[in-house]
Amino acid sequence: MGRGTALAAVLVCASGLSGQDFPAPSGDSIVDPDARFEVLFTRGETDKGGLTEGPAVGPDGSIYFSDILRGENNGRIHRFDPSTKQVEIFADDSRKSNGLIFGPDGFLYAAEGADYGGRRISRWNVATKERTLVADNFGGKRFNSPNDICVDAKGNLYFTDPRYTGHEPRELAYRAVYRVTPAGEVAEITREVTKPNGIALSPDGKTLYVAETNNGSDGMPGVEPGNRGPMRIYAFPLGDDGLVSGPRRLFYDFGPHFGCDGMTVDERGNLYLTAREPSKPGVLVLDPDGEEVGFLPTSSGARVEETPLTEQEAKGLETPPPAPSGLPSNVEFGLGSDSNVLYVTVDMSLYRIRLKVRGYHRQYRR
Repeated sequence: MGRGTALAAVLVCASGLSGQDFPAPSGDSIVDPDARFEVLFTRGETDKGGLTEGPAVGPDGSIYFSDILRGENNGRIHRFDPSTKQVEIFADDSRKSNGLIFGPDGFLYAAEGADYGGRRISRWNVATKERTLVADNFGGKRFNSPNDICVDAKGNLYFTDPRYTGHEPRELAYRAVYRVTPAGEVAEITREVTKPNGIALSPDGKTLYVAETNNGSDGMPGVEPGNRGPMRIYAFPLGDDGLVSGPRRLFYDFGPHFGCDGMTVDERGNLYLTAREPSKPGVLVLDPDGEEVGFLPTSSGARVEETPLTEQEAKGLETPPPAPSGLPSNVEFGLGSDSNVLYVTVDMSLYRIRLKVRGYHRQYRR
């Protein structure tokens, strides 16, 4: 998710610390209290803004992740090799890819956003680096800005289509969640989420989790500029046909705090949410009943004070206060011997931490 500009600025006082200096994680069933995040990659061009996003584990255990730069540029996809701890550029033109996922067919699928991006779902052949179109419209109208993506065991792709940034005219009058089949058929899953963001499937494939991250940007109806709308997680029941089969369920409500971006699940059905609240950023772990069972801090903690921007700052004539740091954007488990390693994109970096529980990937059935 891109960060929208608000009329309230967040002032943060926090030192830049290594993962070893972060507060201890909580949740005895999830993580050892001595475990800490390891920082694997940080983009050097920090002046270009943006963030890392969408980690996805390939069949060989490699971690692919998006590197989204602001403005008129291409964006990138990187590949991290767990065996060598080396990061290489897989694609230097990602068309502003955000969420990534591997399908059961071995291809890498990308949700490409707006702001000079592709605004489509694309498929990458990781061997040849060839990119092809999967879908770019619903009912003949271009997607707003595909954001996050997940896949079931049959290769059906579920993705969210909000709009956080981008100058391109919108063609769809609403934001929704869609499914595209391996044959390329696009169906609307739901538009009962004002601004859908992160998305994940339960291990049994019967529940679709969707984050509502309504930051009020892009002319959200019923939300005054600079204010926030709902910050929640919904659970939608899915039938045998992979479509919504009943009413949505409120799974978790962040209340007045900033909500979740990306998410993933483990083998027990626990949900891992990237909580972007500046005063307490980290990965929030909820059990299948929505109860907190763990928290993995991605920052040393910050003293946060919200103050209104001056009129000059609001018009962009003065430099606003620095943005919060340590904000996670998305999560993914590894495979094989790393199946209990959680990878997290944070700010412009990639982190990892070893847990007591293994992840679950529908496409690999493990």
